[in-house]
Amino acid sequence: MEARKTCLVTGANSGIGREAARGLLAEGFVVIMLCRNPDKAFEAQADVCKTTGSPLDRAPIVLCDLQRQDDIRRAAQEILQRFPRLDALINNAGLMNTDRLETPDGHEATFAVNHLAPFLLTHLLRPRLEGSSPSRIITVSSGMHWRGKVDFDDLESKRGYSQFGVYANTKLMNVLFTRELSRRLVGTGVTANAMHPGLVHTNFGPQKGLLKALQPLARPFMITATQGADTAVWLASNPAVAAVSGEYFAKRKIAPSSPRSKDLDLARRLWDASAHLTGIA
Repeated sequence: MEARKTCLVTGANSGIGREAARGLLAEGFVVIMLCRNPDKAFEAQADVCKTTGSPLDRAPIVLCDLQRQDDIRRAAQEILQRFPRLDALINNAGLMNTDRLETPDGHEATFAVNHLAPFLLTHLLRPRLEGSSPSRIITVSSGMHWRGKVDFDDLESKRGYSQFGVYANTKLMNVLFTRELSRRLVGTGVTANAMHPGLVHTNFGPQKGLLKALQPLARPFMITATQGADTAVWLASNPAVAAVSGEYFAKRKIAPSSPRSKDLDLARRLWDASAHLTGIA
């Protein structure tokens, strides 16, 4: 009997992450649910297992605070020790803060969680992904990346902070990371793609400020978290995209991305800066 494929989903306790976990369980995967809050993690585990008829051990939990690089390293070591294979990684967890906040490591929090965390986690798990090839890495970006830019003189947004601007910048970084990662993975059997989930109705984002105020007006145009997770689940599981890498997807199709997101020199510079900020040689 063929062993079940294993996928790690970050931010799996709510929103798109929870629905991605549910969808992959329905596809027969073992889903590692990487979450920060233990109470929310166990509630989500019970929910996705109940609705898919899966035993709890099909959705094991790994706790991790993605704002702390030491905890990312600890969690990655736990994953390597507990799971002999890793067929897919979905970098889904995200953050958008109304005000500029710093992590315990001293990094601007949105930048740290949305970009540095998946950069570091992917690097640490890459040997296991390569050893399990063919395998796949999917990073959840956003159509907001079109508004993003990369200012190497102010990656931490110390000179000025805008919740939408910083979020857009990190979503651009997700696509640039994917482009450079894909280039570096050539010949390994591992693919890397980014995706846009759509305008999704979840609890994501600040619980105050302009975005919160606009949510009731935007709700009629929003899709469900299940619909938002669909492309991520498809990219992780469907044979049709087994060999596709370095692309940006929406609604299960390769979609246009911004001119900046295609700048390979920019992608390489961002990679080098990120490696420095995460202590990767």
